[in-house]
Amino acid sequence: MNNLHPLTIAATGIALVTTVTVAAVPSAALACNPDDCSGLSSEELARDRAEIRRLNREQLRYVQRRDAGYSRGWDAQREHSKTMSAYERERAEYERRMAQWREAVRRCNAGDLRYCAG
Repeated sequence: MNNLHPLTIAATGIALVTTVTVAAVPSAALACNPDDCSGLSSEELARDRAEIRRLNREQLRYVQRRDAGYSRGWDAQREHSKTMSAYERERAEYERRMAQWREAVRRCNAGDLRYCAG
């Protein structure tokens, strides 16, 4: 049988839920509000500015990587469009030539020897 007291089990469950909840809550950014930094020392302001610069550089790197990915996608889309346009032109030319050939076969079969390959 289980030797744990029901209150021990309940306390353990509450502690687990509390731990998971606290871990899931995002922590606040450590940068101060630019309109209200008057209570900070010069060292704290310097750290705050450094943190803001670091975050800005991190965001810039993220945006550059994201945009580079978008650019590769756009390049691929443009290349695909060019390829499809070329295919459509070639296919139209093929269909035109096949129509001419079919017409020549029809005329040859109808007795027009000018259209019969000899």
